[in-house]
Amino acid sequence: MSTATDVNKPTVQPRPTGRRLSLAKVMIGVAGLLVLVSIVRLITGADGITSVGQMSTALKLAVPIGLAGLGGLWAERAGVVNIGLEGMMILGTWFGAWAGYQWGPWTGLLMGIVGGAIGGLIHAIATVTFKVNHIVSGVAINILAIGATRYMSTFAFEDVEGGTSKQSPPVESLGNFSIPGLSTWLDSLNEKGWFLISDIAGLLGGAVTNLSPLTVIAIALVPFTWWALWRTAFGLRLRSCGEHPVAAESLGVNVYKYKYLAVIISGGFAGLGGAFLSIVSASFYLEGQTGGRGYIGLASMISGNWMPGGLAMSAGLFGYTDSLNLRGGGVNVHALLLLLAILLVIALGWQLWSKRYVPALITSVIAALVLVWYLMTDEVPSQFVTATPYVATLLVLALSAQRLRMPKADGLPYYKGQGK
Repeated sequence: MSTATDVNKPTVQPRPTGRRLSLAKVMIGVAGLLVLVSIVRLITGADGITSVGQMSTALKLAVPIGLAGLGGLWAERAGVVNIGLEGMMILGTWFGAWAGYQWGPWTGLLMGIVGGAIGGLIHAIATVTFKVNHIVSGVAINILAIGATRYMSTFAFEDVEGGTSKQSPPVESLGNFSIPGLSTWLDSLNEKGWFLISDIAGLLGGAVTNLSPLTVIAIALVPFTWWALWRTAFGLRLRSCGEHPVAAESLGVNVYKYKYLAVIISGGFAGLGGAFLSIVSASFYLEGQTGGRGYIGLASMISGNWMPGGLAMSAGLFGYTDSLNLRGGGVNVHALLLLLAILLVIALGWQLWSKRYVPALITSVIAALVLVWYLMTDEVPSQFVTATPYVATLLVLALSAQRLRMPKADGLPYYKGQGK
């Protein structure tokens, strides 16, 4: 017979039945994808899909998405769903630009973190202390951030030279740098158009060319997050709050404290991503600047299976598809249609080998339609290019759904002492 206490306990979710992907399998998959991309580049002549400039732009666009995703990871590993990442990013863009044009970009970055952390604190108070539904609280923070920044901009920027009620004055740049020698060599190697070698050179060249110091910091935060959450006592306690808070409390863990810390850190990461947009990407704050990147960051965290490495790969994919809109989008996306058709044919072969005939039929129809689209056109409409990041988000989430495992107590209300 169930009791009231049993109702409040988190439901144990079964682990996915698929095998866990090892690092070796992931590397083999990445290598195979690079080979296919190189083949598509040679067939279509769309050299831009693996150019150094394309990869450098993709990395720059992936950073704010990845930082938002890291923010979501910290919160959800402690059991708090953070739909408010978008609002926390908005606060980060405003506070970063407001402090940046007055006291310099590094101060702006710190204030961007503070702005996002304030949003995280509000979310923690609502969800942890007052048990407000996590989705409702997150949406409220997004709306609050839009209204608050619009109101503050009227007083902070409107009467300042170079500013308006919707835009801040220019912020001093952090500067860019390239790795001497290596960047030039990889760029020249990429321009030769050799099979696979030039594509790898473009990928690596984008990672060492025109880098912002904040990009390097953001990349370093991925392994730091893995180390902090999976290799320290602090991380173990925090993750226990997202898996089974009752058991954590029975071992002396202050669940409320760790949830608060996680959500505040989450807001700080999202705020840093927002500050990146207003200080590095654009050098000024502009209303609506985040453009839904907080939501894409949340999607990258989910498709990355709540793991830093998977999150980084997903953010890179979304950054890459977003960069297509800026560099030869119509031609490059048209070339990627051929890549998609090939991947669908490979998936079709796997489904037939596994005797999954209904999914195989659906896949074959989609593959045929994509191939016909590629053969009948020379480039895709600009509207589709703009929508490519969002289409990629939906595709990755759909394909990875069967392997996902969220923290068991994620989004569930917790009451102190409920396990007694």
